Amino acid sequence: MSREFEKLGTGFLFTEGPVWHPVGKFLLFSDMPGDHMRRWSARDGVTTFRKPSSMANGNTYDRQGRLLTCEHATSRVTRTEPDGRIVPVVTHFRGKQLNSPNDIVCRSDGGIYFTDPPYGRLKFYGVERPQELDFQGVFRVGGDPGSPELLVDDFDRPNGLCFSLDESRLYINDTARKHIRVFDVAPNGTLRSGRVWAETKGDKPGAPDGMKIDAASTLYCTGPGGIHVFGPDASLREVIEVPEYTANFTWGDDDFRSLFITASTSLYRTRTTGPGRPVF
Repeated sequence: MSREFEKLGTGFLFTEGPVWHPVGKFLLFSDMPGDHMRRWSARDGVTTFRKPSSMANGNTYDRQGRLLTCEHATSRVTRTEPDGRIVPVVTHFRGKQLNSPNDIVCRSDGGIYFTDPPYGRLKFYGVERPQELDFQGVFRVGGDPGSPELLVDDFDRPNGLCFSLDESRLYINDTARKHIRVFDVAPNGTLRSGRVWAETKGDKPGAPDGMKIDAASTLYCTGPGGIHVFGPDASLREVIEVPEYTANFTWGDDDFRSLFITASTSLYRTRTTGPGRPVF
């Protein structure tokens, strides 16, 4: 299908981590190599939100509307308080520094889930340095920020993640293996029964990275050529072909039918027939 893309900003190094604030009506997004977090609104366009940003990548909001950010340069997850203070949420696992928290979601019970591949330890995307952990895992942070819980450790490059609408399942993609896995979420927040749910196939540039679900349980995941759209039964419905290599996206605007896309050097907006969901 023919689709129109509106370019909202360009000239960035590599964009990531878009998140829409439903009350303030603005979008935040990261430029990891630029060490720069930016803000877009219809009134002001693109402005600086935070620079330096510790080479921020993924962002979301907790249930109190506080910004949660994955930082490549520091290998930590931080929370931005209402007064602007940046507070570390988690930095280490069993005495070793995390690889580089990448993408992040917050469950309705307040649990914070994040993926931890080593991309932030590579030149350009982060700060080149050796890896302390010998695995690439998925973690949960509950009531004790100093004790993150390792949920899964058999990923190659865990990246995007999102909950089903009822939070009974957690979808996690693997960039290197080019597939999406789904896990059942136990009552205590842990994961079980992981299995491959779908693959992102194609010969164009792109791989699983950003991933989200809309209000009708349609799952969107970046992949070859742009954004792959899967039905609840894992059937591929569409590939949204984006003008540039696409890392991530989120819904926003008043009706949550605008898809904001972070695609390499640019920020785009296009419209979808169904709405996404606010994060808080």
